[in-house]
Amino acid sequence: MSVTISIAKIKLVRESSHRYDIASKRMSSPEAAAEAINAALDLQNEAQEVLGTLFLDTKNNITGVMEVTRGTLSASLSHPREIFKGAILHNAASIILFHNHPSGDVTPSREDLLITERIVKCGQILDIPMLDHIIIGYNRHYSLKEHDQI
Repeated sequence: MSVTISIAKIKLVRESSHRYDIASKRMSSPEAAAEAINAALDLQNEAQEVLGTLFLDTKNNITGVMEVTRGTLSASLSHPREIFKGAILHNAASIILFHNHPSGDVTPSREDLLITERIVKCGQILDIPMLDHIIIGYNRHYSLKEHDQI
């Protein structure tokens, strides 16, 4: 009797690489992260909520950025599986989660705080810490770490 078993291969497919006008690839502050996020994705001008991840190496240099999900005017569905899938494929040592508030108000919602807590816990299990969660508004940002909410 013979049995058929599928063979699978997981690959990281680089969609593109671009040069960005940012001060440094090293994420040494929430300001540096917000600058990199806006340079890569221009979230402050998005009309809908976009959630994404910066992937960092052991020296907190950006190795990649990924848009995880695109939502509606006021919500974006996210699941830790989707966030950490990219981190694992990028061999990320840590991540910075980010999303925008199209209203421009960068105050975190209850849902923002809940997903942050969930992602922090998952990162601890996977040994891929979430260093910060940055909320982007028009010419503004909010760091949950800076406000002791991580």
